[in-house]
Amino acid sequence: MGKLAEAVRDFAAAHLSGPGVVAVSGGPDSVALLCALHEVGAGPLTVGHVNHRLRGEASDGDEAFVRALADRVGLRCEVAHLDPRPLGGNKQAAARKLRYDFLHTLGGWLATGHTLDDQAETVLHHLIRGTGLEGLRGIAAVGPVMRPLLTVGRADVLADLAGRGQSCRTDASNADPGYTRNRIRAELMPMLRTFNPRVAEAVSRLAEQAAEVLDGRDDRVAAELAAAERPRAGEVVVLSADQPLSRDAVRLLWRREGWPTDRMTHAHWRRLAALTAGDYPHGIGLRRVGRVAQIGRGL
Repeated sequence: MGKLAEAVRDFAAAHLSGPGVVAVSGGPDSVALLCALHEVGAGPLTVGHVNHRLRGEASDGDEAFVRALADRVGLRCEVAHLDPRPLGGNKQAAARKLRYDFLHTLGGWLATGHTLDDQAETVLHHLIRGTGLEGLRGIAAVGPVMRPLLTVGRADVLADLAGRGQSCRTDASNADPGYTRNRIRAELMPMLRTFNPRVAEAVSRLAEQAAEVLDGRDDRVAAELAAAERPRAGEVVVLSADQPLSRDAVRLLWRREGWPTDRMTHAHWRRLAALTAGDYPHGIGLRRVGRVAQIGRGL
């Protein structure tokens, strides 16, 4: 049994009980994950796939591949056609939200094929964007989304597929230098490996350690936020304006409400912590009314 299969077996035994959904794009990571989960007897499994129809025939080819793979291994396959373009804003973020919203409707736990390399690239992306300590947390292995491959490198994924004789699809958009994540993968990571060939593991360990520290801090921050909150006004969050919040408390509020953070800057978080009225990314606004601050969409 190879490294990937062992990692999936151990993760499934510890965290994956009952029926579940595997998000399969057709790319190498998700295909290897599906094959390994099926092999170790996790589930029963449902294959989930979203065709965003952003790449024309290539997107339809991915869908056909995933349907055929699910049929070959005898698994139910659920497919949704969800175009993020009518939503406006960041196309990739909108597609991600649509994708996860659909996958979570299929029931049971949800697993994705994020790898050790994805973890390292995510943390570096956060550092470049200036997300601060919170960004060091990286991707969680266990939670609403399960990630059994987070200790497995991309090279191990390709070795596993080769050993199985299993084909996969290639998304040409992953090589588009217009996306920062792609440049991190194609330019920054190879350069960093000239300093440390195991840099992905090093960054992943940093993320794990940061998560432990930040998880302990979250209880204190949750208590701070709870003390400041007042009864909601529908979808609008209402906070006492008598004193500013810590930036950690504002970030916790943002995550809880499910508001996007991709365009939030250090300056935005600082203004929010001071409960400064104004407009913020993705249509979120803050206004002061007497001794309270209201935060929500369309304000």
